[in-house]
Amino acid sequence: MITKLKHHDERTAKQIWSVLQSAYRVEAKLIGREDFPPLFRTVADIKAAKSDYYGYVESNDIAAVIEIEIVKQHLEIHSLVVDPRHFRKGIADKLMHFVLNEFDVTSAMVETAVVNNPAIRLYKKHGFIERDRFTPAHGIEKLALSYFKY
Repeated sequence: MITKLKHHDERTAKQIWSVLQSAYRVEAKLIGREDFPPLFRTVADIKAAKSDYYGYVESNDIAAVIEIEIVKQHLEIHSLVVDPRHFRKGIADKLMHFVLNEFDVTSAMVETAVVNNPAIRLYKKHGFIERDRFTPAHGIEKLALSYFKY
């Protein structure tokens, strides 16, 4: 079941943080970087976020989290992670379908590491197209993808 998470709540923020940490450790290994910036996010960062968090909850356990922000029908996906214990269950696909169809959005944007092929395949499956490649100060080459609903 997909539900909006009350990320300002300490307990919920800790649960979100735990899922983010587990998933981002796998991604850091995939990219070959121990100093992966998302791993430095804190519970306080999550509690203070202006964005919204939605979780895929299975047996009272948060199996996956998507962090989004919607401004004037434009969706920005700040993060999408699945707890490694729940990989290969189609949960990320369900979260993508949810955010693209549940809200009145006409466009969307997401960024991921250029070498994160599983994420890139997921986004392309949902109609995202490559927009830009760039390398921020942390040195991890990234890919920006855009989505337009017609």
